[in-house]
Amino acid sequence: MSGHIWREEAAKKPPLVQDAQALGRLIEHDHDPAEVSYYEASADPDAQALDNAQRSYAGHYLRRLRRLRVRDKHAKTDRQD
Repeated sequence: MSGHIWREEAAKKPPLVQDAQALGRLIEHDHDPAEVSYYEASADPDAQALDNAQRSYAGHYLRRLRRLRVRDKHAKTDRQD
């Protein structure tokens, strides 16, 4: 997967904390071993910190691309005048 596609997907996905909360509600009703292991993986503070860092990086990158496009657009219109 190219970096550009990864950054777009990472910026769009919901935080891992939301997945952990949803899985927590599921395992309250039934203690399915698979769901418990998914919950433990998503509730891990290190996994959540990594997810937050990746989404933050991707968001910063996409905002930078937008700023550069706007700046380039303004530079082109300034040259045409």
